[in-house]
Amino acid sequence: MPSLLDIRRRIRAVKSTQQITKAMKMVAASRLRRAQERIQHARPFASEMLRVLNSLASRVDPSAHPLLDERAAPKAGGRVLMFVITADRGLCGSFNTNVIKSSGAFIAEHAGRQVALGLIGRRGRDFFARRGFDVRYEQINLFAALKFQDAQAIARTAMEAFVGGEVDSVYLVYNEFKSVMVQRVVVERLLPIPRGTFSEGTEPASAQPIVDYLYEPRPEDLFTTLLPSHVEVQVFRALLESAAAEHAARMTAMDAATRNSAEMIDQLTLYMNKVRQAAITREIIEVVSGAQAL
Repeated sequence: MPSLLDIRRRIRAVKSTQQITKAMKMVAASRLRRAQERIQHARPFASEMLRVLNSLASRVDPSAHPLLDERAAPKAGGRVLMFVITADRGLCGSFNTNVIKSSGAFIAEHAGRQVALGLIGRRGRDFFARRGFDVRYEQINLFAALKFQDAQAIARTAMEAFVGGEVDSVYLVYNEFKSVMVQRVVVERLLPIPRGTFSEGTEPASAQPIVDYLYEPRPEDLFTTLLPSHVEVQVFRALLESAAAEHAARMTAMDAATRNSAEMIDQLTLYMNKVRQAAITREIIEVVSGAQAL
């Protein structure tokens, strides 16, 4: 049976841990508020841009721009570049684990294809780099001060690899922010630009009215400007989604850890009182027994 001193030390250690988890929860909550505002501002533009360009892509010849070139069927042979977006730190529940599992499932499902990885975030980098995967791009400490220029660098790497013929398709794997309690892992194709698919909440291509677009200047000139910007915006949206989801997951995990610490403190305190009561009872019995012996 542990001594009272050992139990008191353990209670102090749990209380110290509880203070840390409570502080981390408050920090995550404050950062989540800012991250949530950023993603709410970015979503409408990114969603509408995706809808319009997908509609345009379904009505033009794929040779109009290299980023529209469909080189291989999704599950046929071909080379894939997959950007895996994880966090730089842990203590955020299953946030990183879910992304890594989905990435592994994607690689297993496309076992016949050559899958190269672009790793964004320390956790994903540490997991995949030490397991011998083909890593084409890696970036850590990105979310401390996330800027649009960071998304531009990632998008530029993806477009150069696709246009240069190094890969036939580019995918993004990240956590999408739904609410404080819910984050959903998303695996979406970034390149080539999807044709005739629409974001959630919009009608499919078959239900959309046929729209004839008038181009000024030529479609090739418009696509040269719009499509690279579209890729950059979608990458930036994915980064913002992941940042908000990370803070939400960390806040939820630290809240659960704080509650568990309180329960553990209550249990240890009750156990300490029982041990102390047993020691007092034992001492009383020893005194009474000694008195009776005299």
